[in-house]
Amino acid sequence: MTGEYRLAEGGRINRDRPVRFRFDGHEYEGFDGDTLASALLANGVHQVGTSIRYGRPRGIASAGPEEPNALVQIEEPFPEPMLTATTVALHDGLVASSLPGQGRLATDPDPARYDAINAHCDVLVVGAGPAGLAAALSAARSGARVIIADSDTEFGGSLLGSDEELDHAPAGRWIDRVTAELRATPEVTVLPRTTVFGCYDDNYLVAVEHRGEDTFTRQRTWHVRAREVVLATGSHERPLVFPGNDRPGTMLAGSARTYVHRYGVLPGHRAVAFTTNDSAYAAAVDLHDAGVEIAAVVDVRPVATTLWTARCVERGIQILTNCAVTGTSGTDRVSGAQISPVPSGDSAPTVASELDCDLLLVSGGWNPAVHLHSQARGTVRYSEEICALVPDRATRGVRTVGAAAGTFTTGECLRTGSEAGSAAARATGFDADPAEVPSSPSGPVTPPQPTWLLPGLSADSDHDQFVDLARDATVADVRKAVGAGMSSVEHIKRFTTIGTAHDQGKTSGLLSSGVIAELLGVEVAQVGATTFRPPYAPVAFAALAGRDRGDLYDPIRVTAMHDWHLAQQCPFENVGQWKRPWYYPRPGEDMDSAVLRECHAVRTGVGMQDVSTLGKIDVQGPDAAEFLDLVYTNKMSTLKVGRIRYGLMCHADGMVFDDGTVMRTDEHRYLISTTSGGAAGVLEWLEDWLQTEWPHLRVHLTSVTEHWATIALAGPRSRDVLARVTSDIDLAADAFPFMSWTDGTVAGRAARVCRISFSGELAFEINVPWWHGREVWDALYEAGSDLDITPYGTETMHVLRAEKGFPIVGQDTDGTVTPHDLGMSWAVSKKKDDFLGMRSFSRADTVRSDRKHLVGLLPPADSAVVPEGTQLVELSELPEPPVPMLGHITSSYRSAALDRPFALALVKSGRDRIGQTVYGHVGDRLVPVEITEPVFYDKEGNRRDG
Repeated sequence: MTGEYRLAEGGRINRDRPVRFRFDGHEYEGFDGDTLASALLANGVHQVGTSIRYGRPRGIASAGPEEPNALVQIEEPFPEPMLTATTVALHDGLVASSLPGQGRLATDPDPARYDAINAHCDVLVVGAGPAGLAAALSAARSGARVIIADSDTEFGGSLLGSDEELDHAPAGRWIDRVTAELRATPEVTVLPRTTVFGCYDDNYLVAVEHRGEDTFTRQRTWHVRAREVVLATGSHERPLVFPGNDRPGTMLAGSARTYVHRYGVLPGHRAVAFTTNDSAYAAAVDLHDAGVEIAAVVDVRPVATTLWTARCVERGIQILTNCAVTGTSGTDRVSGAQISPVPSGDSAPTVASELDCDLLLVSGGWNPAVHLHSQARGTVRYSEEICALVPDRATRGVRTVGAAAGTFTTGECLRTGSEAGSAAARATGFDADPAEVPSSPSGPVTPPQPTWLLPGLSADSDHDQFVDLARDATVADVRKAVGAGMSSVEHIKRFTTIGTAHDQGKTSGLLSSGVIAELLGVEVAQVGATTFRPPYAPVAFAALAGRDRGDLYDPIRVTAMHDWHLAQQCPFENVGQWKRPWYYPRPGEDMDSAVLRECHAVRTGVGMQDVSTLGKIDVQGPDAAEFLDLVYTNKMSTLKVGRIRYGLMCHADGMVFDDGTVMRTDEHRYLISTTSGGAAGVLEWLEDWLQTEWPHLRVHLTSVTEHWATIALAGPRSRDVLARVTSDIDLAADAFPFMSWTDGTVAGRAARVCRISFSGELAFEINVPWWHGREVWDALYEAGSDLDITPYGTETMHVLRAEKGFPIVGQDTDGTVTPHDLGMSWAVSKKKDDFLGMRSFSRADTVRSDRKHLVGLLPPADSAVVPEGTQLVELSELPEPPVPMLGHITSSYRSAALDRPFALALVKSGRDRIGQTVYGHVGDRLVPVEITEPVFYDKEGNRRDG
């Protein structure tokens, strides 16, 4: 099809650059500068989809982000659902389709990149209409750092959609001159196609910049900290509620004017304008002058403005005052408007006439875009003067101006914007005067007449009077909510879903409040409005994520020995972003056989493990000992320099959330270790208490996990291997006792060596600076080669520690387990006055005798390993559901040392059940398991010293 509705000249499109695109399988042509909506209208396409609830045909209702109807699916260059056709910039190769209510997500990865940037400025101006441009100009000339952002492809705002003159010249000249000056000013950042969608505490605002399809980065998220903010966000025209008000061809009057002046497009051939205010007259006059036949201007007010009456009379445009549109006709598009005199009281309207038309322009007034003002915790009030919500009180550092403040004449927008820009710059310490603004003629204005429901219409017509076009919510829905006893606008919003669609109630929010007020018989101000929340406009998840996706979203952390592990072709286990070797298979080995071999090596010879991933937090300061006494269940202040102590941390409810060791390295300095996956959470937890509850303590915390490469040597021959690579460390048991540390030299590198064992065997942990980790690892591996030194992974580590009954926090605990439940009452000090979780140990719930305890389980020696997570029951035959559960298996393995399967479990009253047999429900059978002590191997601890 050709552009049969395109004007031969005019508009701000580039007619020298035609653009080919496809919509619903048909080829069309538009121009550079078009939106998808304007290009479709130019080709006579009004219907762009069907409504989500009733499947009714829906057309293009607006020209901007307030569009409630025209949702489309972009197919190429990359599938994107639920975009408004009014904000999709036309470009070559665009393929789009109409939506039957819902969109489709892409199945292929998005090839585009999404960026993020942090910016600081003295003045942020949101909106680049007349008020915003004037504000930015005043602030920029002071020397302040200014950012001006607008969601449109070019600056100018409402001036782009009108034929207004400034200083007796087309407004476009002033727009171009100011934009050029702003771009040329070094301290100014100009951001078109950038939607500021969120305003948060302390003038922190977030925006999304649409970079276009021809750039490497599709969208960029701006995180802006501004000292002062000027909100010049404009206003949205409000539709009207009447039967059949959703037919395609029904359009906001101001938007029709925009299509004519900005895009050179006629939205129809014969139009009726239905209004409650003066602005629709400007649209009717401009469309008439562009070649549209205006059948009538239908005004609910008893008297029209003299100025507009004269202009309509000059053009032969009929004005019907004290009248309303009470219905429409047509199938896929409006073909007629039924006109009735506005009835008085409850009298029923009578159809006086029906006017043929293919375009119905509506204007119920203008709503200032107070969204960001409200998000900034500014208050709003209902203005009887303009029949809309306007800003009331603003928060510090935020100024709302122009149409966003309820000032609709261009001259006042320019003046208030210029004054706000200079005031904002002065507030940041700059010498700023208001920039001189051009003159703008304005005539007398007749006040609008608030019209929410047309009087006299029967309740039978409620079902096709749409309050929220995006949600297919009607007057009938609101009446049903009110009839159910609801009077709160927030309750009715949730009952009807009004205002919860993609447009966030831009056209329906205040309209619904007015309908509610009418049905309740109260004032609109009494009903109020729902909360304005971010985002102001829909934001793609990809834009919020930016580059933080895949490996950048969840970074891969590797140790200094990672390349060595890769060379062994071992699989890895993901633990708190770390890649940890899981096991080291030899040719022909599966996981089970490899783990049994590794376990045997540690129990009978020597094994080595990369344990660099364990969390390490440096704690120092005069009050470090007092601080650690408060966060651990046992006493750390008595620990001597050179010694190490195991400790548990509990939440305030007394439940274990991490464990590790504490090493005292100096009088006021400690190094604590945490689980690999819990390191970040522990540091956050400690900082939270230190900064909010105990700020008087002189303590500093620093994560040093990545500073150290740590190698565990474990097994009866571990001392022999270490002795071959150190000459200044006495490794004898009496000189280097268990749970102590010393500094020395290992493989020619300065090292800190600890006597710690997580396997129950003689073991050492060698800590060296990260960049020496691989070198020392290779030296140890070479030193133990004749002893068949065996690298082992996390699975073997789990088996070895489980044989000793050592719990893994997060595996053998689930957030409901106390130290006493774990059988670790010895780790809870009775000599401290207080520590986190202490008071919770005396709660009735935590001292119950039937709490779940950590115990051991022995299945039959010849049985398979019982799966972790298996629920345990008391009876050998299952009764009818519900079946009472005693607990579940937390860890389950096959032991090389025991030559049988074994497990750890949390069992109700577990320690009182030792020796009893319970049953694990595996698949469709019950497996008998004997409850035992949790320590299966070397209960006396004889092997830890070699």
